[in-house]
Amino acid sequence: QVQLVESGGGSVQAGGSLRLSCAASSYTYTRNCMGWFRQAPGKEREAVAGIRYIGTTRYADSVKGRFTISRDNAKNTLYLQMNSLKPEDTAMYYCAASDFSTCLSTFAGYNYWGQGTQVTVSS
Repeated sequence: QVQLVESGGGSVQAGGSLRLSCAASSYTYTRNCMGWFRQAPGKEREAVAGIRYIGTTRYADSVKGRFTISRDNAKNTLYLQMNSLKPEDTAMYYCAASDFSTCLSTFAGYNYWGQGTQVTVSS
C-alpha cells in the first residue's frame, strides 16, 4: 500500500524553526530514496532534500546548512528539520519516494507523493 502523510507545517516568523514529518507505509518507506519537495504559488516544484534508504543525503543549495533530512527506520518516518527559516521558504512541502538509481543525483523518479503540508514564513 502506498501511503505518505505529511505533518508539522505551520506559520513561523523569519529565523524560526519547524520540523516536518512524513509517515510512510512500509512499502513506500523502503523505496530507494525518500525526499522533500516544495512548491510556492506561481512557481515550479523544486527538490529540497533527499535521502537514500542507507542514509546518504543531498540538499538543494538554497537550504544547505539550514535544513536537515533524516529518517527513523523503526517508525517508517521521514523528517525535515528546518532552521533559520526565510520568507522565501514559504511553500507547500511534499514528501515523496523514488525507486530510481538517480533519485539523489538528479532527484528523478519520485512517483509516490503525499498530500503536502503548508509552511508560511513571515518577515
